This record gives sequence, structure tokens and C-alpha cells, in this order.
Amino acid sequence: MARYKTLADVSASLGSGEATSRALVDAALSAISDPAGQGAKTFIRRNHARARAMADASDLMRSVGQVRSPLEGVAISVKDLFDLAGEVTTAGSIANRDAAPAAADAPVVQALARAGAVITGTTNMSEFAFSGLGLNPHYGTPLNAYDRVTGRIPGGSSSGAAVSVTDGMAVAAIGTDTGGSIRIPAALCGLTGFKPTARRVSRDAVLPLSTSLDSIGPIAASVACCAVIDGIISGETDRGIRAMPLAGLRLAVPQTVVLNDMDDHVSATFAASLSLLSQEGAQIIEIDVPEFAQLAAINSKGGLIAAEAWHWHRSLLESRGDTYDQRVRGRILRGRDISAADYLDVLQARTAWQKGVNDKLVGFDAVLMPTVPMIAPAAAELDADDQVFFATNGLMLRNPTMINFLDGCALSVPCHEAGSAPVGLMIAGGPMTDAKILSVGLAIEQALTVRTTEQ
Repeated sequence: MARYKTLADVSASLGSGEATSRALVDAALSAISDPAGQGAKTFIRRNHARARAMADASDLMRSVGQVRSPLEGVAISVKDLFDLAGEVTTAGSIANRDAAPAAADAPVVQALARAGAVITGTTNMSEFAFSGLGLNPHYGTPLNAYDRVTGRIPGGSSSGAAVSVTDGMAVAAIGTDTGGSIRIPAALCGLTGFKPTARRVSRDAVLPLSTSLDSIGPIAASVACCAVIDGIISGETDRGIRAMPLAGLRLAVPQTVVLNDMDDHVSATFAASLSLLSQEGAQIIEIDVPEFAQLAAINSKGGLIAAEAWHWHRSLLESRGDTYDQRVRGRILRGRDISAADYLDVLQARTAWQKGVNDKLVGFDAVLMPTVPMIAPAAAELDADDQVFFATNGLMLRNPTMINFLDGCALSVPCHEAGSAPVGLMIAGGPMTDAKILSVGLAIEQALTVRTTEQ
């Protein structure tokens, strides 16, 4: 796979004087504006004047010896769900483009700005974050850098977030993850994505999909990048995360549901990754998690996402429903038929389900599974056929959503051989095990680097 610039790469260039924030940000903005590139489909809201002002301020700070964080002067994109002062938060839709502008930046955006990051704009997404594929009929679909001749999807819902990084429009991106919307595009695009325990990062002034399941995290070039950004947006900047020794780690590999329907490339790549980790001394232990087979039934009426999305969208659907992506509209409307009793049944079932899964994870350092069971499919196939769209969407979301329902945390790291289609390895844990999962992720990433980096 391609080696994308890490925060360490960019910080070193800025610290040595080899580059300035203004020069790097101008290059990112040029990539966004290039008519031959993917910028028009990758970004929805742009404010080049603001970005240049932030870059100039960062260069001034550095000139007097002030470096606020490893993000000082670094170009960062944010998903189109986040409030930016004076702008309308559209969430990849045209239904709410006449809404009142935001009064202030979202707390996550404020944290990035305090750390010296430069916000290059807000990125495209599945409308209202309600799909794992990344298609958007209103603003277009940015194409996966891996195979633009075929026209493959980037994954969603944080589609533009991933493409902004692969195409040099940002060094890292902030996305949201309700059922895999950070990890899916990271996996399909050959990047690293981190979904934290939801409660750790403020969701204020972020347009919701599911208030029970939404979480906020980064997509970037490495686990170390994600750890730095996660620390900044969560306010936990002093954790000192280091790679755990790989030898002796107990890594669970569930055999229930999550290995079903893998394509040949994902299956072979996942098996090779487990073999390599075993050779490095990790204990790879297969386990049964029968709860994973129960999740579809628990959510059979639409689950928490449909109910909570309907609660937020009901008024807008009444007035502007005809402007929605109809594939999104139909899924939200399922929530209309979920009763209060149905909703409480799901909450009750979730509590029991979480206990059952957590009991089976006792004694393990992390859980491993393929992030998604297939490589990125062609966008045209999904656009053309509802049946293919929804079947593919379900497969993309299946594995990641297990961790959202668990209220856990997870990384997706690239594990494919250089030059082959991107495949993500998910490294997951239970609630509030974020620091440990990042530490395990650093160790696994180091072991996989020989296979995943172009020589």
C-alpha cells in the first residue's frame, strides 16, 4: 500500500523549517480545488480564507517558539456533521441547507483549533451518516484512490474523510462512527481509523444519527497518529501510549458470524495476518461468541438507530422528505413504527448482550476480526441496484457494528500486502479499554509493517 504522511512526518518538516504550515495548507487547498482531482466530491463546505489564517497564525506561533501540540500547523478535515461557526451544518444533505448557521464551533473543532490544527473544510459523507458505503446522490461520491479506473467506493459514512487523507487534502480527518463509519472507509482505503468508547469524546454540536451509538474519532496514516488525535479531542493528552510487547498477547478471534461471507482476498489476507502475529509470539485463540448471532434479531425492527434517527428527523421529513436520498429516507422511516416498548426492549436486550460478550472477553488483550469481509466494490453496481446496495451495506456494517453495540472501542489497521486491494484488520476491546487497544494496535501495526508498506 502507499505510505501516507504521518503526523510525525509533517511535524518534523515544520520543526526543521523545511516547510511552513502556510505552504503545506496551500498545497492541501490546491488539491481540494484541482478540477482534475476528487476535491469537488470530497469536500462540502470550504473556507480557504479561514484555513490560511489559521496556518499563518500557526507559523507565527512556531516562530516565537510556541508549539501547542503535534497538530501545530497540520491540515485536518472534519466530517460535514460538525458545527462550524457561521456555517450551516448540512450533514451531506440538501434537506437542511436552509437551517440557521451554527453559533459556534463544535467542542471537537474547538479542541483541534486550540491544539494548532488547521481545518481545511468539512468532508462529504453518506447523507445523514446513514450508510456504510459512502454514496451521496446530492454531492457525488469521491472515489477510492486504490482503483479509480473501476470507480470503487471509499466506504462510509465518512467517505470524504478517508479520501481527503489519501489525496493529500488533509493529513488526518475527523469522522463519526455509529456502526463502522470510521473503520469501514479506513479499511477500504488502506488507512488507519479509530472508534473510541463513545462517551470519551464530546458529541455536542454534532448532528446525530443515533445518540446511543454515535462516536467520534480520527482517520489517519498510522495508529500513532490516531492516538495523538484521540488524546487531543478527548482531552486526555498525557496518556503516553506505547506499544505493548506482542509476544504473549492473548488475542481472541471470534468464530461466530464475523468470518462469514469473506471474499477470497480478505480471507487470505486475514489468515496471513494472524499467522504473522502468531509467529511473532502472540497467542491467537479462537472463541465462540453466540451473542454475535443474536444481534440481527435484536435489531430486526430497525434497532436504536432507526428509532433515534426518526426522533431527530421526523419534522424535517414531514417538510422536506422529498429531498432526502430515498434509500436513507426509507431506513429512517422504519423508526416511525417502533413503539416505546420496542425501544425499551432493545435497550434491555443490549444490556444483557453486552454482559454476555464482555464475559467472554475476560482474559484477552484484544479481539481480532476482518473490519469488513470484502474489498471495495464498484460504485456503479451499488448505484444501479437497490438489492445489491442494501445487501452490500449490511455486510459492510456487520462486523464494526458489533463493537458499537458493545459500547467498545476499535482500530482498523491495514493488513494487506503492498500493491493489493486494501484490507482492514479490526483490533477491538470493551468499554473504556481505549488506551490498551491503542497500545496493542501499535504492536500489531509494527509487526504488519513489512507486509503493508511498499518497499
